[in-house]
Amino acid sequence: MRLDTARRFALSLPETTEAPHFDMSSFRVKGKIFCTVPPDLKRLHIPVGIDEVRALVDEDPRAYEVIIWGKREVSDWVRVHLPHAKTAQVKELLEDAWRAKAPKRVLDAYEASR
Repeated sequence: MRLDTARRFALSLPETTEAPHFDMSSFRVKGKIFCTVPPDLKRLHIPVGIDEVRALVDEDPRAYEVIIWGKREVSDWVRVHLPHAKTAQVKELLEDAWRAKAPKRVLDAYEASR
């Protein structure tokens, strides 16, 4: 998958913006981050459930990786290596992360439009 494809998809989700986050870029819904893009532009960091991190890494370790921050594991975010990740799966992860952060009225309007 390419970053421009992920970016287009993320920004297509209602009320999503892209903004700086320290040395990274981030996608946000109403100010809440649901994905970050490290400076190399070849990876994404996406919040997912703790169990899902392990399942993704076990399923495809070339595409998904546990994030280590300092000396600790970030248990509820996954690192996605875009060149090795399947587009449909990344889109699903982005949409799920967006849904987890979006306000109820934004979710309701999104569901009504589908």
